[in-house]
Amino acid sequence: MSVFQRKLQQLRNSIPQTSPREAFKLAQNGSVLIDIRELDELAQGVARGSKRIARGFLELKIEQQVPQLHTPVMVMCASGVRSLLAADNLRELGYERVSSVTGGFNAWRKQGLPVDNPRMLTDEERERYGRHLTVPEVGEAGQVKLLESRVLMVGAGGLGSPAAFYLAAAGVGRLGIVDDDVVDRSNLQRQILHTDDRVGVPKVKSARQTIEALNGTIQVDEHHTRLTSDNVEQLFSGYDLIVDGADNFPTRYLVNDAGVKLGLPIVHGSVFRFEGQVSVFWPGRKNAPGPCYRCLYPSPPPPELAPSCAEAGVLGVLPGVVGLLQAVETIKVLLGIGEPLVGRLLQYDALETRFTKLRLERDPHCEYCADGRPFPGYVDMEHACRMPAVGQPG
Repeated sequence: MSVFQRKLQQLRNSIPQTSPREAFKLAQNGSVLIDIRELDELAQGVARGSKRIARGFLELKIEQQVPQLHTPVMVMCASGVRSLLAADNLRELGYERVSSVTGGFNAWRKQGLPVDNPRMLTDEERERYGRHLTVPEVGEAGQVKLLESRVLMVGAGGLGSPAAFYLAAAGVGRLGIVDDDVVDRSNLQRQILHTDDRVGVPKVKSARQTIEALNGTIQVDEHHTRLTSDNVEQLFSGYDLIVDGADNFPTRYLVNDAGVKLGLPIVHGSVFRFEGQVSVFWPGRKNAPGPCYRCLYPSPPPPELAPSCAEAGVLGVLPGVVGLLQAVETIKVLLGIGEPLVGRLLQYDALETRFTKLRLERDPHCEYCADGRPFPGYVDMEHACRMPAVGQPG
């Protein structure tokens, strides 16, 4: 008997063995099933309910998946050999209740237990998103989640440009862009998706060209149309989240009201001269619902107090700061990490280089998002603002 075989025999005598069927039941009741097979092996499928940590990273990443040493941990490999060695290492790290799944994934599949076939990153995607894969809060599972996400940008202007550009770079798999405007030379001071040779071209078409040149693997949906109460629900359907980059109140209220009705998170941004603000309006959030835009601004201000960017002006780089913050909040919501700006308003003063965070409370009497209230319908607010509701940000 070789040294290795003697070692395996010792481990079989000292490490508890768990059958695949028992492992499946235990994984549904608080025990953690860790699949330590390599990436190429996962193409055969994965045991339902398992967490995946490649053997070479087990000791480095186990605490992220199993922070408590007393949590029952079951280790699975292909045939039940590597899992014995891995279980031994976990015991040395201090895990108190470790077992090896007998026969590994091969036995699991032969016994007809449920197997999932998760989407796997290609070699090209691993290269492109490599810096994400090393971030524990993202990793491969998070990157796959981004690639399967669907985000609609309301506007391809000052805010939508940087937000869409970085979401595309991050690998958000499907980006929709709704805007009925065309590129104007005055846009180029801040709307980085567009170029001088595209003046007169629909913004959605110009945006798509720039995004696809950066990352041709994602899907870009062009919606060259005006956002109205007649089409807003149709346009929003099929997306997981809405990035609001509008610069006029009719569009902002329309986006909010549709988001409330459909239960979608709205990542809001706005700019004015040297000031910007960002928030996430999400009354439909399951565990900790937040306010909607109407809780903050129940009705639009009079036209004389709501000048557009064309009338009031805006520092060209300011929408870049705010749009990037919107992109960050979008990724946090999609991945379910950190604490998004739900119930909080982040204000940025560029002249003072000062960020101020304000707490927002839900209005229990809000006509749109208060608990138990029926949806009151959409309201035509174009008369309340000088700018038409085109979904065009500053």
